[in-house]
Amino acid sequence: MNKNRAVKKTATWIIVGIMISVFVLDILTVVLCNIYQKRYDLPYESFTYNYGDDRIHFLNTANSDAILIESNGHFALVDSGEGDNNPRRAMEYEGFEDEVRAYLKKVATASDGKVHLDFILGTHCHYDHIGAFESIIRDDDIIIEKAYFKEYTPWLVKGYESGKWANDVTYDEVIAALADRNIQRISELPTEQFTLGDFEIQFFNTVTSPDKAGEGENAASVGVKVTKNGKSAFLAADITQTTGLEKDLAPLIGDVELLKIGHHGYFGSCSQRFLRALKPELCIVTNQLGKIYPNIKWNITMVAHAPVYATVDCDGIIASFTDDGEIKLTTNIH
Repeated sequence: MNKNRAVKKTATWIIVGIMISVFVLDILTVVLCNIYQKRYDLPYESFTYNYGDDRIHFLNTANSDAILIESNGHFALVDSGEGDNNPRRAMEYEGFEDEVRAYLKKVATASDGKVHLDFILGTHCHYDHIGAFESIIRDDDIIIEKAYFKEYTPWLVKGYESGKWANDVTYDEVIAALADRNIQRISELPTEQFTLGDFEIQFFNTVTSPDKAGEGENAASVGVKVTKNGKSAFLAADITQTTGLEKDLAPLIGDVELLKIGHHGYFGSCSQRFLRALKPELCIVTNQLGKIYPNIKWNITMVAHAPVYATVDCDGIIASFTDDGEIKLTTNIH
């Protein structure tokens, strides 16, 4: 009995020590984040195009992705944010269909009164990335030229994703909406760069490798590199080291100035190897800063030495690529 008690006591102290260490490291990284953030002034967005019209809008859709790329009058939407009917613990998640459509109409309406999107991209079939697309696609005031969606691969997903999370149902609803609106759907994504206004756009992980079977839907994530005048941003969708995608893609992506952190700063994203390869000067996370995993904040601050800005804390962020080669951040965009 005494031996068992001693073992339990030792295990308790080890666990407590680990928890205290994690807590201290988390506080340290938050302090460093706050210090690093002072490198970039974040004035409120006035929508007067003070820094030009080549911009990436990171919408505040809680812990989901909705990213609008704008350049010289051209627009594209990468992911749509959380929809209103998430099959995964539906009551816990707020939908953003109305907010995303309202934002598009606020900033991307043309002279004919319609929103014109050169393309939309669904990076992968998780509801927090493509859940609001059906509502956007079916909106008569939003005109979409083409839609990039890879074929759904049931052999990729984990059991709970096709059941409880209903990835396949979400995908089918989006594809049906595209067909109903007669919107061109492209399943074979381009591998070469193409232009959107003054931006160069390049997709990564355009074909899901069979060796990712069983790794989960995040392994299908399409990354997007956006470049102007030698300055680049990488939108990492839910790319993680745990699926092997960070290792696969890092040598292909190259250096970037801005990184949209993969997987909302959750488990498996932003490995030290990935950050050393990309060398981001600043990071944006579609989440709250306090929800980023401590080890990921550690990697960002101690390895990349980069400030990280959270869309929820800032109520959305715009990154403007100026003609003189700077990236200017503005906030409070909603």
